Amino acid sequence: MKWKTKINHPLVLRIEGQLLLIEGLFMLTVLPVTYLHRGLYAFSMPFSALITLLTGFILLIATRNHKDEKTTSRDGVYVVCISWLVLSLFGAMPYLLSKSVPNFTDGFFEALSGFTTTGATIMTQIESLPKDILLWRSMTQWLGGLAIIVFTVAILPYLGMSGMQLFVAEINGINYDKLHPRIMHTVRRIWGLYLFFTLLETLLLYFGDMDFYDAICHSMSTISSGGFSTRTESIGAFSNYSQVVVSVFMVLSGCNFSLLLLSLSWKSFALFKNQEFRNFLLYILIISIGIGLVLMFVCQMSFGNAFRQSFFSVISSLTTTGFFVGNYTVWPSFLWIVLFLLMFIGGCSGSTSGGVKIFRHLIFVKNSVLELKRIIHPNAVLPVKVNGKSISTSGVYKNVSFIFIYFLVFLAGAIVLLFTGTDFSTAIGASVATLSNVGTGVGLVGPGGSYVAFPLGAKWILMLLMILGRVELFSLITLLSRSFWRN
Repeated sequence: MKWKTKINHPLVLRIEGQLLLIEGLFMLTVLPVTYLHRGLYAFSMPFSALITLLTGFILLIATRNHKDEKTTSRDGVYVVCISWLVLSLFGAMPYLLSKSVPNFTDGFFEALSGFTTTGATIMTQIESLPKDILLWRSMTQWLGGLAIIVFTVAILPYLGMSGMQLFVAEINGINYDKLHPRIMHTVRRIWGLYLFFTLLETLLLYFGDMDFYDAICHSMSTISSGGFSTRTESIGAFSNYSQVVVSVFMVLSGCNFSLLLLSLSWKSFALFKNQEFRNFLLYILIISIGIGLVLMFVCQMSFGNAFRQSFFSVISSLTTTGFFVGNYTVWPSFLWIVLFLLMFIGGCSGSTSGGVKIFRHLIFVKNSVLELKRIIHPNAVLPVKVNGKSISTSGVYKNVSFIFIYFLVFLAGAIVLLFTGTDFSTAIGASVATLSNVGTGVGLVGPGGSYVAFPLGAKWILMLLMILGRVELFSLITLLSRSFWRN
């Protein structure tokens, strides 16, 4: 048996060229802000756009003979894994040329954090940064959210390695033919929904106390579950109205976009019939009320302030957005530990959220309960069911294994950070914040914190965790497997 050790490099380069053209065009959209708010390094954005567009054109011209070729599963996984690096490499140029960051590592960290919608930042005084740079930060997250939708909806299910395939085929009984016969057309429709939510939130925030610039920046960061803000105090710098609007759209960003599309297109109740979504809302409701009561009676907060902060913090943690309205690390320790655990769970599958996803958590809990029953009744047939449908044994093992490996990667990341001299709370906070693509954690990377003080090596470890969390662990493991490259 021969091994296929090479991929279709010209085709991969062509795809990367197309992505760079898209990135360069989005850089051009920032130029009006650059023109209106000229700074000392106003050339940084137009020069970055020029280099990015030029590189994209060169790649397309060099691979013009391969434009009609189709990608294989190998090419698809390879493209997805390296695209985060390529986009971040060019996306770091505005930070470097504008002197917003001191070195390449910090610039690449900020760009990768944006494209993976992590929201971890090395910036300290956000308000002092050029406005076009802040807009570009939010735009990288918005673009990253678009890429995530393609990755989870259009690529992973066909490779048979993702939870999204299990979610669609086994849990909901929805197949892709029912959603639409052409999957990329479905992706474009989801993108339309993604854009609609972004524009709608922008208008709602603009009607409040935000100007249009702040509104569009926060809308792009919200719908992508990113968390980059134009203020050091994040959403806490704005009114209660803005906080409520952001909370609602964080919930939407944590929902499965495929089910949102089905619900809106067919006027059905596909979303509310889904057990994952119901549990998503149930987690938010129960945990937020519990934390709100503790804040009100133990911390002596007012009713409105207690429940506003509790709901916002729970939604932000569960959807892995990373926005904050106050410093939850000063709350009683068991409260922020609950938020810490929510960062592991994440939002719904098919959303822009990070984490292990609620449906895997559902399967894990249900299987654990059934294992206890199997001990008592060893001959009983007790399948794991979600939405009334049985999950295959291989599907259960796959998702339980994912959670186990996910937790091991978190522990490994935290241990490595400890060896770099990071204190314990910051190490575990940064590890989960980057792996789950939350950005805001505990310790020095808690609300208002920055990653700038981490040693150089630690930052590269954190960037690796961002990529592992975003491309799904099994995808990268599959890419490194010899069997995947067989003919």
